[in-house]
Amino acid sequence: MSEGKHTALPVLNNMTRRTAIKAAGATLGIAAFAKALSPIAEWAGQNTSMDEMLQKHYKELGPGEMDAVIARLEEDAREKYGAEEVRISDPKPTPGVKFAYALNLSICIGCRKCAEACHKENNHDRPSHNSYIRVLEMSKGSMDMEKGTADYDHPVPQDDKFYMPVQCQQCDAPPCVSVCPVEATWKEDDGIVVVDYNWCIGCRYCEAACPYHARRFNWTKPQIPAEEINPEQGYLSNRIRPQGVMEKCTFCLHRTREGRMPACLEACPTGSRVFGNILDPDSEIRWVLQNKRVFVLKEELGTKPQFFYFFDK
Repeated sequence: MSEGKHTALPVLNNMTRRTAIKAAGATLGIAAFAKALSPIAEWAGQNTSMDEMLQKHYKELGPGEMDAVIARLEEDAREKYGAEEVRISDPKPTPGVKFAYALNLSICIGCRKCAEACHKENNHDRPSHNSYIRVLEMSKGSMDMEKGTADYDHPVPQDDKFYMPVQCQQCDAPPCVSVCPVEATWKEDDGIVVVDYNWCIGCRYCEAACPYHARRFNWTKPQIPAEEINPEQGYLSNRIRPQGVMEKCTFCLHRTREGRMPACLEACPTGSRVFGNILDPDSEIRWVLQNKRVFVLKEELGTKPQFFYFFDK
């Protein structure tokens, strides 16, 4: 780094790594963006007094380092949100497990109970009513999700409609991952695409790349009353995300990696949702894939979704 850059460091003492990188991304063109990250990363490594600047990428954190990060995040939740009982875990993928989801469109009634459960389970900002799930009202005979309506406000189900919940498809070839300039998002061994919220710079490239509109951006600091915060949180899933980062469905990995079902599945009143280990030949999800006519959204794009849809007839 040049002498000029070293002398500028005291002015930036209150900047986090994310803030600095965002500033670079906002002022540079796409072609220059990746090149700009290199000196910023070098600068970050020389500032040992900044916790966020010092924090390594998730994949590089050792057990002791992760414990320290989690302790800091739990303290932040207590100080900023009054959440005294927050417990942040970091469950790992289980060898021999690859998660998949299937949804029976014949019996989904469009009630949005799944989206409501997602909103509460994942500590979403309350005023925005954000959720990782959009339920599309579709005209019978059409499978074009771009023609679906997500903001219907009439009684459901309607006789001439069917309902298609859409969330992250946990693609085997996820375009969101390939466009991230800082590798803040990746696919885990159990098939779940995750985001390191502490590493994300909020450039929104992944949001633009996702053909399923499955990513969300935190425009403001999430507002959640202390009594409504879900205290059981995962580092890579439903912990309260900071302003200015991307987030997405993680198949409730803080639950599913512990042997439980996703919150959206438990909330479904019709039993339209099926979840499980696609590698287990005796699992319900395998039975569905082997015995039903299943399809995936936008198959022509080659993203290889692990979220499947089917009809009874």
